[in-house]
Amino acid sequence: MLQILSFKGSVNFLRHALPISIMSLILVVLSLVSLATKGINWGLDFTGGTSIQLTFSQPADLNLLRDKLDNEIISGAVVQNFGSSRDVVVRLQTKEGVKSDDQVKLVIGAAKAQDPQVVQKSVEFVGPQVGKELAEQGALAVLVALICILLYVTFRFEWRLSVGAVAALAHDVTVTLGLFSFLQLEFDLTVLAGVLTVVGYSLNDTIVVFDRIRENFLKMRKATPTEVVNTSITQTMSRTIITTGTTIITVIALFLKGGTLIHGFATSLLMGITVGTYSSIYVASFLAIKLGICREHMMPVQVEKEGADQPSIMP
Repeated sequence: MLQILSFKGSVNFLRHALPISIMSLILVVLSLVSLATKGINWGLDFTGGTSIQLTFSQPADLNLLRDKLDNEIISGAVVQNFGSSRDVVVRLQTKEGVKSDDQVKLVIGAAKAQDPQVVQKSVEFVGPQVGKELAEQGALAVLVALICILLYVTFRFEWRLSVGAVAALAHDVTVTLGLFSFLQLEFDLTVLAGVLTVVGYSLNDTIVVFDRIRENFLKMRKATPTEVVNTSITQTMSRTIITTGTTIITVIALFLKGGTLIHGFATSLLMGITVGTYSSIYVASFLAIKLGICREHMMPVQVEKEGADQPSIMP
């Protein structure tokens, strides 16, 4: 395996665990406060509305188009480029007493006033009821994923480690959602996909560290739990740098050059991977130590064979 960093001894990563854990707790509290006060800026996938994709014959003037769409029938329209400066997507919220077809006609009329050769590529309608169901199912998907992960880690490792793993995942999801709430970034289905991807990525990183912790607990018989965890993190650090580094490079490329339609997805991944990398150390592993994990908890259960308590009949 390629080694990016080679340590002669164990690095005391947990030396900074307490202040970083306090920082994480503050981030979680701030995220929950933002979610409770400001809420989430739900996209059309969840609130319902109309999405219209247009292609202009020349670079479109988005500000001029926004001004023309600011009227009694259409208000608060989101006008963005996607793909190129000639491709435009217009997102409209549903409005009581106004038909979606009338909104579409006004958008097409305003676009043709700016460019007579504009082409309507597609029109998508999302009803508010469908949007509500998507929001409920999305939240349920995240909850079910966390419960399944809790059960999986409990059976594979030990309940103290499973609590640490789920706490790290909940931390990553909460902080990511808090960022979207604080900045009021649009939350659509691509962002939800990004959040679920963060859950899987963070779990994978945590499982790698936990596997090494379990192995070292059996090998390092005289070491303290803190020494075992520090050694395990040191041994997996090269793998963490390679995995996180290559992933971050790809996500940054998507964030900068991916366009408007996947900007939210890239943002959620960028934030989630960043907090997920350190939460495997300073949330999952540190919490397991605080819960009293030790070598005895890692020992395999001895199954007593039937009749083992009876005297041997062999001479």
